[in-house]
Amino acid sequence: MKKKVIAIIIALLVGAVGLFLWQTKVFAPKTAKEEVKQEEKSGPVRSELTGLETTADKAKRPITAVMVENSTEARPQSGLKDAGVVFEAVAEGGITRFVALYQEAQPDLIGPVRSIRPYFVEWAAGFDAGLAHVGGSELALNMVKSGDYVADLDQFKAPEGIFWRSEDRVAPHNMYTKMNGLDKYMAKLDKEKSDFQSWDRQALKSDKTESDLPAAQAIRLPVSTGIFEVSYHYDTASKTYQRFQGGEAHQDREKGQISPDVVIAIMVNQKLSADGNHMDIETTGTGKAYIFQNGKVQEGNWAKPNAQTNISFTDDQGNKIPLKSGQTWITAVDNSREVVWE
Repeated sequence: MKKKVIAIIIALLVGAVGLFLWQTKVFAPKTAKEEVKQEEKSGPVRSELTGLETTADKAKRPITAVMVENSTEARPQSGLKDAGVVFEAVAEGGITRFVALYQEAQPDLIGPVRSIRPYFVEWAAGFDAGLAHVGGSELALNMVKSGDYVADLDQFKAPEGIFWRSEDRVAPHNMYTKMNGLDKYMAKLDKEKSDFQSWDRQALKSDKTESDLPAAQAIRLPVSTGIFEVSYHYDTASKTYQRFQGGEAHQDREKGQISPDVVIAIMVNQKLSADGNHMDIETTGTGKAYIFQNGKVQEGNWAKPNAQTNISFTDDQGNKIPLKSGQTWITAVDNSREVVWE
């Protein structure tokens, strides 16, 4: 009997000691190594838009797109150098226009802001973006009002202070906005995130481009003619493409010459619309694409199965083409024209 009692007492003591050790381990302060691991988890992450390192909070921000004018009266523009992705196409009369997409960047000045066109709406829709604009063509306005494409950041419906006209330029070439104002507009519309298929990205200074690809130190993109014809010159020091329009450096008024890391030409069908004023430009389906990065060119294909799906880029075998991290400019060139590089 005594042996049985002693065995029970020993078992209870062992259990008590085990419980004490378990509690000590569970509730003990975190070690330095554990704290480092926690910090690593909350450290830099990659932007879904650019592939660049940013904070976790900025990487969660919804994509905001802004229609930016490119007439001579609008130059130099503001905020274009901060954009993560820019699409370029003819708006009317050979005059090109941009839709600039932002995520981690917070420029205080973007513009001049102008009206939307259906193809810009569909490119922005692929990023599940909000789209800032000042009016637009009838079809484009019907698209954004439907709620099926983008969050509608129309200047005519905006809260006070988000858009304004500058005094140093004349209307309609003087409408501007700022990102923290657009953030408030997005919040008012309950647009808290963007759900889209991001592109495969390489490290910023990567030279992964295949060595046997053709060199592309100078590029000519005949998106339009005269002062709207686009060219790029590769800068080996920065590993970026310096952008020119009509032979002159394309400047951001506040930050200097625009120099994207990646330049893409997408070949599309386009024609004058039925109203005789605007353009009809193909945005869905597939077509030829030329991807310029790291001083090389890779011929491939673009694909966009529907308006709400993001555009993608693949080689002739159907493999995704990784894009260098950083700013990407995409220009829509008519299929009847030829992209030239050397």
